[in-house]
Amino acid sequence: MKKDEAILDLKNISVAYGQTKVLHGVSLHVMPGEIVTLIGSNGAGKTTLLKSLFATPSPYSGEIFFGGEDITVLPTHMVSRRGLSLVPEGRRIFPAMSVSENLAMGLVACTDKSHAGPTLKTIYELFPRLYERRDQRAGTLSGGEQQMLAIGRSMMAKPKLLLLDEPSLGLAPLIVKTIFTTLKQIAADGTTIFIVEQNANQALKLADRAYVLSNGAISLTGSGTELLSNEDVKKAYLGGH
Repeated sequence: MKKDEAILDLKNISVAYGQTKVLHGVSLHVMPGEIVTLIGSNGAGKTTLLKSLFATPSPYSGEIFFGGEDITVLPTHMVSRRGLSLVPEGRRIFPAMSVSENLAMGLVACTDKSHAGPTLKTIYELFPRLYERRDQRAGTLSGGEQQMLAIGRSMMAKPKLLLLDEPSLGLAPLIVKTIFTTLKQIAADGTTIFIVEQNANQALKLADRAYVLSNGAISLTGSGTELLSNEDVKKAYLGGH
């Protein structure tokens, strides 16, 4: 990867499920060290965009580059090994396993696990609640704690790029604020972050740059601050204020 090169670069990708076209010529990029967010209404194609990074499904046209390498048709496990880690919508923790066992599952895709100890220490420092509940079954955690666990599990792989799909979904406003504050800390510690989110207000406040996805295509882009003050964004995603 060259200096000043995007860590993630989508070039005019189009994605379909069977005959149903979902994404139409989407281009976006994420630079190393950035927090970039993609906002859009439910059904706009946000989750499909994330899935396309892992070839589930692959784009039928366009290219995806990660760290300068074309990963457009690489299988999911090969993409994960290159340093992309996804916090999925709905968290998808293992409820019968303990917190510490769930975190250990984040190492599955790693060929080199030598960083596991220091990384686990960092995660427990970021999320003290997880340390307190490390021996507790994950299914007994609150929704906010489960979201912390899902983020921690994805961080265990020490990703170059952390992807989050709707991290605020179903959480109380105070918990959402805590989660987003922690994401800011994770970015400050050197992890690049790409967030797909319906909670436009929180996501845009956090983002260095942002994109708006409407009906499968990018309709707006700018800094987080610019989009927060954009009248169209206010009307569509911020309740008109």
